[in-house]
Amino acid sequence: MTPVSTTTLLDALHWRYAARKFDPAKTIAPDVWDALEQSLVLAPSSVGLQPWKFFVITDPAVRARLHPAAWNQAQVIDASHFVVFAVRRNLDAAHVDRHLARMVEVRGGTLEALAKFRAMAVGNLDQARAEGRLDTWQSHQLYIALGQFVAAAALLGVDTCPMEGFEPEKFDVILDLPAQGMTSVVCCAAGYRASDDRYAALKKVRFKTEDVIVRL
Repeated sequence: MTPVSTTTLLDALHWRYAARKFDPAKTIAPDVWDALEQSLVLAPSSVGLQPWKFFVITDPAVRARLHPAAWNQAQVIDASHFVVFAVRRNLDAAHVDRHLARMVEVRGGTLEALAKFRAMAVGNLDQARAEGRLDTWQSHQLYIALGQFVAAAALLGVDTCPMEGFEPEKFDVILDLPAQGMTSVVCCAAGYRASDDRYAALKKVRFKTEDVIVRL
């Protein structure tokens, strides 16, 4: 792997902003979108459990149904792609076993050799469930994937707009998520900024480095 330069990285992050207005005539090319989907697949998660699914909504009819439940924000309709980040509720030992089976498939070895890892993972889930923080922990995992997606998009010159401004309960019904044991947590529109989006030209406002970075 050849790392990108520090200049390339910082230029992309300075260029990135939460797009307020997308150009509905511009569509993300298939190869670019495939790479962005892989940035989601490759996102890190605690113990590698990947307690999520990413629903990529391109069907205009489905988006039209989601639009009112997102407070009629135009990004839902106008962006090239709209992604709903959903988490698997009440994660259990069965999910851990699916993860272990995939580990054996990809890396080889045996399930028996992973017995201690399984006991640790299931034990962590059981403890979190008993303490009433399991679903909260899982939801937090999604923001790791969201951050990776947004950064990857910026490096590819694709605009994004992360969105918490929606009604998860209504999204869940529209996308039939409860039947899959899932619930929506956050969304992200992706595409290309409209030429008349005045927010695109505004300078970023961030605290100074010394105000947010503590070196010990």
